[in-house]
Order: sequence, then C-alpha cells, then structure tokens
Amino acid sequence: MSKGYWVTHYRKTNDPAALAAYAQLAAPAIAAAGGKFIVRGPAEEVREGGLKERTVVVEFPTYEQAVAAYDTDDYKKALAALGNGAERDLRIVRGTE
Repeated sequence: MSKGYWVTHYRKTNDPAALAAYAQLAAPAIAAAGGKFIVRGPAEEVREGGLKERTVVVEFPTYEQAVAAYDTDDYKKALAALGNGAERDLRIVRGTE
C-alpha cells in the first residue's frame, strides 16, 4: 500500500486568530488519524515560478487513511474554526511505493 500525503499551500492568511484556533484543533485530529507532520513553514527557496508561501505536508501510513482523515468529525471541527481565516490549496496525493 502507498502512503498518503496532504500537501497544503497557504496563499493568504486573513485571520491569524482563526488560523491559530484551527492549528490547536487540527494537530491532534491529524495525529489521531495517523498523520505525521513532515513539513511546516514557508519555502526557503523557490524555483520555476513558485511562491514563498507557507507549506504543510502531512504523511499518513496509507492513502486511504489520508482521505479518511479529512472527513473525521474532529478535523471538520478544525475546519469550522478556520472558516475564512486562510486561503489554502490542500491536495491529497498518493506516495510512490
């Protein structure tokens, strides 16, 4: 089975307090679903038209767990706390074996 990854790029933070509230709820929800943060922060270097935006990568033991984690009640609470606090692009991708 392939690992699964959430790859999130933060284009803009509209409400730092909402983002902080999201982070407080999201971290334990992601950990409970088997996720492990492997990247958190802005790009140090950019190439090929990239932006120095905040990027977060979370690794899950399987792709299926990555998909299921997004739909948990605890993560939905984190998303509700975030609301319009940030403009993000979140992708769930399958790792190579």
